[in-house]
Amino acid sequence: MSDKEEVNKPRKLQTPLGVFDILPDDQLYYTHIKKVVRHRCRQSGFRRITTPIFEFTDVFQRSIGDGTDIVQKEMYTFLDRNERSLTLKPEGTAGVVRAYLEHGMKELPQPVELYYIEPHFRYDRPQKGRYRQFWQFGYEIIGESDPALDAQIVHLSCKILDDLGITALFKLQVNSIGCQICREKFLVELQNYYIGKERSMCSNCLERLHKNPLRILDCKEEDCQILAKFAPKLKMYLCEECKEYHQKFLEYLTEVGLKYTENEQLVRGLDYYTKTVFEFWDHQQGAQNSIGGGGRYDGLVELMGGQPTPAVGVAFGIERIIQNMKREKIKIPSKDNLHIFVAQLGDEAKKKCLNLIWELRERGVRTVGALGKASMKAQLKLADRFNVPYTLILGITEVREGTIIIRDMARGQQRIVPFETIIDEVIRLIGEKNLDLYSPAEILYE
Repeated sequence: MSDKEEVNKPRKLQTPLGVFDILPDDQLYYTHIKKVVRHRCRQSGFRRITTPIFEFTDVFQRSIGDGTDIVQKEMYTFLDRNERSLTLKPEGTAGVVRAYLEHGMKELPQPVELYYIEPHFRYDRPQKGRYRQFWQFGYEIIGESDPALDAQIVHLSCKILDDLGITALFKLQVNSIGCQICREKFLVELQNYYIGKERSMCSNCLERLHKNPLRILDCKEEDCQILAKFAPKLKMYLCEECKEYHQKFLEYLTEVGLKYTENEQLVRGLDYYTKTVFEFWDHQQGAQNSIGGGGRYDGLVELMGGQPTPAVGVAFGIERIIQNMKREKIKIPSKDNLHIFVAQLGDEAKKKCLNLIWELRERGVRTVGALGKASMKAQLKLADRFNVPYTLILGITEVREGTIIIRDMARGQQRIVPFETIIDEVIRLIGEKNLDLYSPAEILYE
């Protein structure tokens, strides 16, 4: 092949690095997780919110912090045709707070409890559990400050992880990073500690030293972790109010039976956090396989232009949760398995099957028919591939005699029944096999 032919050869189309298709088998996991989150959040009084995929860049610069890795390195930012800077949302809380302010939610009964299940975007190095487009679910309580609310957020998270079958895989890590006032002296002491130790620090932490020194404590590099163990401890600088708040938070966790580990190096990666922070770490891999976390952000609403308003929230990575569910071989309940395959031969049979298929579906029977197939042999072969328990067969003779054939696919046995009784007969057979029908509510509202 010549160079010219090579240039003109169509490029193979595939997804960009760091993004992926969610194929039907994996959709089962996403659907199951969404159902669990919706159920638990509704049960707890949260209402769902969806914010735009992209926002004005200021929304994230102002909230997340200019000194964070997300703002400096990971945001997908672009100019629109009017030269306005827009950014694909890298996290959920900033957009929720912007919506709280823009739509006057402060006038609603406080606190306002909101949850979301949405895709997010970060230009990050793709690796296990870390993608450039990823899904998160999260929930926020805005408008009230009480350590009981922090404990409620954590308790709700544990309930969801328990429903998903992975609670035992993770340890709850908690810490208090104090308020802005009691952190000021600590940050000075922290910078003084690291000055002179630059040779032992990674390049990222060298940048953080003068921009965001608190983030150094959260670095995953081995040398930086060793330095962090001997660094000044933030708890020694907490004001009395922050100490009391954190102590009550721990007491509430104990009251609801939650075990936790106090982790003085836990700081989270976003500038808006104050007081309570927490994460769920893998028992074996630690922070390298954290599936989610959150904390209190009492200054964020004011930072984004509102009145001082306390808030607390959490977010979880759905892809990371799925990886752990697969690792544990957790079986996902599926309602995609078919009950009935309808095979037909001849135009008159096909006409009768059109209504039959939909009547079965309306009664909650998951039904598929190969209306485009001419050969009965090909249709029965397809029924085998769908792994249905029963196949209904309607041919020219059956149409003329007003009957239909029911074939038990596992036994290879079949019998003839009156066509007018087939729907009730199918429902009876499905009940005998203890197979679940779709209820009308599931069909309409699932």
